[in-house]
Amino acid sequence: QVQLVESGGGLVQAGGSLRLSCLASGRTFSAYDVSWFRQAPGKEREFVAAASWRSLTAYADSVKGRFTISRDNAKNTVYLQMSGLKPEDTALYYCAASGRGNPLGVPWSTQESYADWGQGTQVTVSS
Repeated sequence: QVQLVESGGGLVQAGGSLRLSCLASGRTFSAYDVSWFRQAPGKEREFVAAASWRSLTAYADSVKGRFTISRDNAKNTVYLQMSGLKPEDTALYYCAASGRGNPLGVPWSTQESYADWGQGTQVTVSS
C-alpha cells in the first residue's frame, strides 16, 4: 500500500498548460502501476491516463495528444503534463496506484484495478 499526494492543480485559461504531480510513499514504487482519473461536478469519475510499472502508457481518447503521463521512480513521483486545456477538462484529478501484480505490465484503465488513491487536486479551465 502507498499513500499518494497530488499537487499542481489550479486555474488556467483555455489553451494553457499545467503539470500535475503525485508523490507516493513506499520503497517499491517502481513496481506499482499508476494512473490519473478525474471527476467533474455531477459526473462520474473517469479514466485519464495510466503508466504501468514497465512504463507502458494508455490514454483516454479525450486527452490523447494533449496529455502526457510520466513517472520518475527515483523521486517516487508520477506526473501528468496537460496542454491545450479545454473547459471540459475542468475536474478534480486523482492519482491512483496498484501494487497487486501485473506480469505483462499492461496499463490498466479501470478504477477497480487501483487500490490506493490520493485526495485529488482541482483543475479549472476558464473559457
